[in-house]
Amino acid sequence: MNEIIVDLRISSDEYLKLYQGVARVVSVRARDGRRVQFPASILQPWVSREGIRGCFRIRFNDAGKLQDIQRLG
Repeated sequence: MNEIIVDLRISSDEYLKLYQGVARVVSVRARDGRRVQFPASILQPWVSREGIRGCFRIRFNDAGKLQDIQRLG
């Protein structure tokens, strides 16, 4: 299984756009330099009044399909 680490800072206003469907995909550069895109909906458990902030580990299979996401800090 492959994994990447990403640092996210998404304001509550920006996440609202994702939630409303204006944007559906988050695109971010991982710590190792790779660009990754994933559905915004997977971040819903970590939404607060300030938006989403933290370090996340995203695991995916050899075909590139999302397996899980964990907040590291």
